Amino acid sequence: MGEIIVEDDGLPCSEVGAWAEDKYTLVGLYDRLFSTGMKKKWPTRVYIDLYAGPGFVRIRGTGRMLMGSPLLALGVPDPFDKYIFCESDPELLGALQSRVRRYSPTAKATFICGDCNEKIEEICANIPVSSPGRGELTYCFLDPFDISIKFSTLRRLSSRFIDFLILLALHVDANRNVEHYFNSRNSKVDEFLDLSDWRERWKIAKSRRARFPRFLAEEYSGQMQKLEYLPQSWDRMKQVRSDEKNLPLYHLALFSRHPLAYKYWDEVLKYSSDQQNFEF
Repeated sequence: MGEIIVEDDGLPCSEVGAWAEDKYTLVGLYDRLFSTGMKKKWPTRVYIDLYAGPGFVRIRGTGRMLMGSPLLALGVPDPFDKYIFCESDPELLGALQSRVRRYSPTAKATFICGDCNEKIEEICANIPVSSPGRGELTYCFLDPFDISIKFSTLRRLSSRFIDFLILLALHVDANRNVEHYFNSRNSKVDEFLDLSDWRERWKIAKSRRARFPRFLAEEYSGQMQKLEYLPQSWDRMKQVRSDEKNLPLYHLALFSRHPLAYKYWDEVLKYSSDQQNFEF
């Protein structure tokens, strides 16, 4: 893996917990495996980051700076042919644009300001359209702070050849707010799963001693299967834990229609399990 630690450049950045270093290491590894592995299989490879952020993040309470997901994707040995970055905060998006110009001045990048759920048509319009003999494969990374990503957004993107790597906020958001979300006036989980009857399904699962995070993960995987994605089991969703109390926060989940992507994902899981020096 390449180095993800960077020097402060004075531009705005986001603050994250120390656990983020492990997350970015794993995401960066998958970026490399995907971009190089698919280079000869697809004439055009597209990278989308729906919660792009400013490109740099700072470990909370320290001066330690890390390269965020957009710059990790730009820095792969075999760069993508097109990059699409969406970020809702104009100041953070401006910082990302400056960093992209500095780190990858020749990259073909599009920057979209706004909520990705609301900007989905603009995002889709910027994905290159296939022509005879020139297909495109898209890899989309989603790193939301909560379960705000609407399933309808993924459904819209899934009309193309696209793989998803998603940080599911199953503990830090969903599990902490389950009673709040269970209220019929709250539609957040309804939109996250695109299931209006999830409350009834949860009652049944809860009676069988199911845990809410796993229930959501399995329902999510089921919804992705309806979009013709291969099933992703709970044990293959990489858990990200808090560095302070070692509590679970998120799960990184890959969804693809082709088994080769899961082969790459298994390499990432293997790396994260034994922390071996991975030779690409």
